[in-house]
Amino acid sequence: MTRERRRGIVRRRRTAIGAILVAGISFLAGMTDAVGLLHLGSFVSFMSGNTTQAAVALARGNLGHAALLLGGLAVFVAGNALGIIIAHGATRRTFRVLTAVTVLLAGAALLTAQDHAIVQFYLIILAMGVINTAVEHIEGLPIGLTYVTGGLSRFGRGLGRMLVGQRHPGWLIQSVPWLGMAIGAVCGALLEIHFAAASLWMTCSLSALLAAAAFFIPPRLQRRMAHAHVHVPARKIAQPGM
Repeated sequence: MTRERRRGIVRRRRTAIGAILVAGISFLAGMTDAVGLLHLGSFVSFMSGNTTQAAVALARGNLGHAALLLGGLAVFVAGNALGIIIAHGATRRTFRVLTAVTVLLAGAALLTAQDHAIVQFYLIILAMGVINTAVEHIEGLPIGLTYVTGGLSRFGRGLGRMLVGQRHPGWLIQSVPWLGMAIGAVCGALLEIHFAAASLWMTCSLSALLAAAAFFIPPRLQRRMAHAHVHVPARKIAQPGM
C-alpha cells in the first residue's frame, strides 16, 4: 500500500468520525432548541431568530422582552468564549467541552420553579454557546453546530460549483449539521409535548452520552477538530530611505 493511499484511508476515517460526532452534537442542539422554544418561549441556540425577535420587540416598545433576548445574545457569546477557555490545553478537548455542556444542562434542569425561568433560559443558552467549541472543523472544512445557515449556504455553493463543472470536495458534509439539527428539533418537540419539563433531563442525558463517546476518540483527533491556527506573516516595515 502506498503512502498516499494510507493517508487517504486515514483522512476518510477522520472525516467519518468527525461527521458522526457533528451529527450527534447537532441533534442535541436541535433537540435542546426545540425544548427551549416550547418550554421557555424563545430560542436557546438560534441567535439569528432571537436577534430578529429582539428587534421586533424593541420596535413594538416591549423593552422587557427585548432586554431578555439581548441578554441571551450576550450569554451566547460568553458561552463560546467559555468553551474556548474550557478546551484550552485539554488533551481530550471535545470530551471536556461536552462534559461542561452536560453540567450546565443539568443545572438548568434542576431549576424547576417558575421564578428561576430566566436563569434557566440563560443557563441553556450558555450551554449552547459552549457546545460550539466541541468541533470547529472537519479536515479543514468549517462546521457550525448550533446554527446551520452558513452550512446550507456552503452546501448550496458547493452544489452550484458541481453543476458548472468545478471540483469542490467536501461540500456534501455541510448537510450533516442541518440534518442533525432538524431531526433533533422534531425529537425535542415531541419530548416537550409528552414530558414537559422532564425533557430537559433527556437532553442532559444525551449530552452525557455524547461526552462518554467523545472520551474514546483519540486525543490527537480531538485536538485536530479544533480551529486551525492560521499563521499571519508580520508586515514588513519600510525602513527610512527605502
